[in-house]
Amino acid sequence: MRRHFLLTALAALVAVGCSDFNDLPDPTVTNIVVDSVSLSALTGTPVAQPSAYSIPDNQAVRTDLTSGFDFAFDLDSTADGIQPVLVPLAALGLSTNSGVDPGLQRTDLAFDGITKAPGNGYTTDSALVVDSGTVLFARSRVVCGVLGVPQYAKLEVTGVDPAQRTLTFRILSDNNCGYRGLEPGLPRE
Repeated sequence: MRRHFLLTALAALVAVGCSDFNDLPDPTVTNIVVDSVSLSALTGTPVAQPSAYSIPDNQAVRTDLTSGFDFAFDLDSTADGIQPVLVPLAALGLSTNSGVDPGLQRTDLAFDGITKAPGNGYTTDSALVVDSGTVLFARSRVVCGVLGVPQYAKLEVTGVDPAQRTLTFRILSDNNCGYRGLEPGLPRE
């Protein structure tokens, strides 16, 4: 009986986390474009330099101070040279235990043309190779406890400097719980 209840509750949370909401409270947080966020690589840079990004907090964070981030940046050495990668939280071996891990999803759409984030299809367990011009959707860890949903963003890599071991990007986050609208201003969706 207890197992059935737990499975039913888990299924309900997953359904809520992946669905569109029709009866959301009015949005209160205005979507703002952050034009220049810079991250230093996880490896080969001083630990005091931010290497990760938190969508709900709209800021770069240090991985030595918190696991409250959604993805990190590193440079991965391969036979072909050094590749810049963005690494979701679970790919670093850090789990959120919420059933919905932060993730990234590559898109061929232009950053300025994106109006809404998809609800599913995010890579959560492996790094994504990126370069200048790469556009991605991003999903945060679950931060909206009452609704059990993540927040969404779009980002575009604007520069990679392998010598300095840095990556810059612009990002627009929708910090309204349950909304996936990715245009400046108050979201409608």
